[in-house]
Amino acid sequence: MKKIKILVVDDESVVREGVIAILSLQPDMEVVAEAKDGLQAVQLVKEKKPDVVLLDMKMPRMDGLAAIPKIKEVNPKVSILALTSFAESERVYQAIKSGALGYLLKDATRVQLLQAIKDVAAGVASIQPSIAVKVIHEIDNPVEKNLTLNPLTPRELETLQLIARGLSNQEISEALVVHERTIAKYVSSILEKLHLANRTQAALYAIREGLMKSDASLE
Repeated sequence: MKKIKILVVDDESVVREGVIAILSLQPDMEVVAEAKDGLQAVQLVKEKKPDVVLLDMKMPRMDGLAAIPKIKEVNPKVSILALTSFAESERVYQAIKSGALGYLLKDATRVQLLQAIKDVAAGVASIQPSIAVKVIHEIDNPVEKNLTLNPLTPRELETLQLIARGLSNQEISEALVVHERTIAKYVSSILEKLHLANRTQAALYAIREGLMKSDASLE
């Protein structure tokens, strides 16, 4: 069994040791290093080549948000899971925009933590549901906010709204009554036009820019 190599980054030693204790019991995971700030994290990513970086957002010297792009620069393939006490919508969006593949609160359960690590290690986005709900509720502007400035076609906009609701390409194709290949083209066009890297960033963009109704998002 190939183990998931993990770098744990947190300035609080108690938190760090607690997470490491949990991960040490998992047969498919291995903590290869630990760091107390972003500067150490960047260096250890170079040296240890982890699969996943479990990254605190608030730290001295270099915080998690500043560390994310630097970590991705030294190792573009590493998956970053932000683990933090903060669920502010702007912080979540910026973390994902910078390259984090997941965002998890420190009050998450052990099961949620382990699943999130497995998800991001496999390249699957992982955002704790309570955070996604909070982001949606914190939208300040009406749905019409940027429609006139948005470069997307009406069909692409509909697709983006459904992506933000968590639907797969197949589910979107059924909802819009078009072929799944057409939806794949819409998704590629959306990412290119908005200069986004993946569906997670697209979903967060839709939420942040007020391009969807919050009640629809929570169905």
